[in-house]
Amino acid sequence: MDADRLARLEWLLDRQDITDCLTRFSRGMDRFDADLFLSAFHPDAVIAAGDFVGGPVELYAWARDMHEQGQIATQHHLLNNTCDIDGDTAHSETYYLFAARNRDNSNWIAGGRYFDRLERRAGIWRIALRTNVIEWSGMVPAMPIPFSDVPGIAKNGLAARDRTDPSYLRPLTNRRQSHNPLGESGVARSVRRRVRPRRRS
Repeated sequence: MDADRLARLEWLLDRQDITDCLTRFSRGMDRFDADLFLSAFHPDAVIAAGDFVGGPVELYAWARDMHEQGQIATQHHLLNNTCDIDGDTAHSETYYLFAARNRDNSNWIAGGRYFDRLERRAGIWRIALRTNVIEWSGMVPAMPIPFSDVPGIAKNGLAARDRTDPSYLRPLTNRRQSHNPLGESGVARSVRRRVRPRRRS
């Protein structure tokens, strides 16, 4: 492998490690998984978020308390990401979409960007400094959760803010019985409608 291709491969591996690091923060917050959350930060990291400025341990306690009191569920979606890597330091900008179901069953969404300085120490990329901006916010009308009334829907697990969440299951298995609301004849009709040949003019 020539030097240019090797450098490109190393950059891609660093890029993936950085993406994984950012994802650990989001998943750790939404699942209230302190170990996962803290694995995204160096212990001496500094984070500025809302009215909080401090380290990762204190950030987790502050954010968990805020989300536990205010919301039933949260989702920190990570969107567009740019990343400048210079040796063992990287600067990253990540667009995010925050969505939450509040305790009063209203739905809140907000969007902004995370600005991170990441450092690779002992071969591991983690956040050394984070600040963010919230650029918009709004409410979405509440509606029933789709399919929540289906008998046995919970057999494969329900969303939880701890390690009982189905995403932690290993191996992931299906505990629900086979069921097709259309039935075999309905499926066949549905397929035929979609593959019906066009008439020639």
